Amino acid sequence: MKSFFKIFFATLLALVLFTVIAFLVLAYMVGKATSPDKPEIGTNGVLVLDLSTGFKEQSQDNPLSALFSDAEDAPGLHDVVRMIEYAKTDSAVKGIYLKASGNGNGFAASEELRQALLHFRESKKFVIAYGEVMSQKAYYVATAADKVYCHPNGGVDWSGYSSSVMFLKGLLDKLEIEPQVFFAGKFKSATEPFRVTQMTDANRLQTTVLLNDLYSRLLLNTATARHTDTAALHALANNGTIQSASDALKYNLVDGLKYDDQVKAEIFRLLHIKETEHPNFILPGKYVKSIDTSDEKDKIALIYAQGDIVDGKGQEDEIGSDQYKNIIRKARFDKSVKAIVFRVNSPGGSALASDVIWREISLARKEKPVIVSMGDLAASGGYYISCNGDSVFADPGTLTGSIGVFSIIPNMQSFFKNKLGITFDRVKTAPYAGITDASKPLTEIEKHFLQADVDSIYYTFKSRVAEGRKKSIDYIDSIAQGRVWTGERAIEVGLVDRIGTMQDAIASAAHMAKLKNYSTAEYPEKKSLLEQLLGGSVSQTIRVNMAKEEIGATDYQMLQQVKKVKTWFGIPQTRMAFDLNVE
Repeated sequence: MKSFFKIFFATLLALVLFTVIAFLVLAYMVGKATSPDKPEIGTNGVLVLDLSTGFKEQSQDNPLSALFSDAEDAPGLHDVVRMIEYAKTDSAVKGIYLKASGNGNGFAASEELRQALLHFRESKKFVIAYGEVMSQKAYYVATAADKVYCHPNGGVDWSGYSSSVMFLKGLLDKLEIEPQVFFAGKFKSATEPFRVTQMTDANRLQTTVLLNDLYSRLLLNTATARHTDTAALHALANNGTIQSASDALKYNLVDGLKYDDQVKAEIFRLLHIKETEHPNFILPGKYVKSIDTSDEKDKIALIYAQGDIVDGKGQEDEIGSDQYKNIIRKARFDKSVKAIVFRVNSPGGSALASDVIWREISLARKEKPVIVSMGDLAASGGYYISCNGDSVFADPGTLTGSIGVFSIIPNMQSFFKNKLGITFDRVKTAPYAGITDASKPLTEIEKHFLQADVDSIYYTFKSRVAEGRKKSIDYIDSIAQGRVWTGERAIEVGLVDRIGTMQDAIASAAHMAKLKNYSTAEYPEKKSLLEQLLGGSVSQTIRVNMAKEEIGATDYQMLQQVKKVKTWFGIPQTRMAFDLNVE
């Protein structure tokens, strides 16, 4: 009887799940069939851009968007930039309302958004930025607006940049866990949290230079936008002058202190409508769909590579070597694709997976132009897969380089024995079998093997870069050593060709392919609703959102970092350190 009920309820659950999935698919198909391909935008519209939304490189379809009016597809960064450019000449759009309390985008993405807003202002249409309490990164983008306002009891963070690193060596010592770290490159700081208790001199030097580069750009562009000088702005931060909204107004960081309704009233006035009328605020996801796209025979393939580089197929937000090998190969063999723009936003990952993708880029380049466009990160493995493009573009705030390798194999023998009372024994058919077993310490010869493996991969990495950048290996070694560079400095040392946005990279690809009229094809190709449901991406999104809601975005990110570290064990990594946290 017990077995019967188990089978009965399992069957019932499967039936319910099937019914729900079938309903969602049917509703989606009906919604798509009954909704217009191009949404009506109306007239007298105002684009609303919320910087707290972190725009991914590629747009993300919301499977519920066809069912619920408030469920919006998430446009990608390039879509948003293209949307702002299109709005310049769209008579239906009168201005942009920029919500600037926080900024979920990186430095390079923020730069592309800011440049797009400055170009939009050339149309003489208005851009108004408002935030209750503006972070420095949000304020940087907001300085592209005609007017910048903050809440009377809010303010602007103007305290300078700082970056901190959490070190785990003391904890590991107490737990009697030995990391057993092997690395090549004196600046390769990814393993520092496990082997030292504070920044090494090399890491402190590179982090100081990175912060100063990013901070100098904040000061310079803010000084231009607010009609002041960098020395005055620097003094405001050094002296802790900006402590309130009134201080921000007094020292000309903002144009006024307003409540939300007062900002809206100004927008109504600019639109020449009454406050009682319903304003036409347009969200990015809707506006992007209204833009006409060309359907030319000749195409430029836009391949988005965002996330960690991993072996095999990979998951969402990962660059799986198998998947991207096939994508690049498909673009190479497609006769209608005349050029490739490879957009990279990655801190790196598996050294082997990076080499697999590097190989495909090399083969594609023999057939057609390959232009690399770097986003927030194109570091270590991210640079590995970028280094051999025909031309390499970066934003000023891109973090790139980090040419180095490391490997970690923990020795947890004492932890298991002394803390948990667990011991292990083993039988081997050869002396070096089970070399990556974490329940025992490595012998000296095993350590030699692992360090030799890291050194060999490092030499191959430098050779790839030297070939792609047409430099000697000795020169590459002098600028490598795991050191991270901003996009601006990467040009000086020869790792990057030009400062420019993704749109600049597309224009370069069209020029190299001698194309006047073309359309773009995006990869990876979008998944259908059924693929999203069966592939688990919908349930994964729900689980992630629930976890963030429960423990907070910061703690969730830390948890993901811990999970990520576990995947490093025993696999040589061409990876930048933990995400550079700049506040």
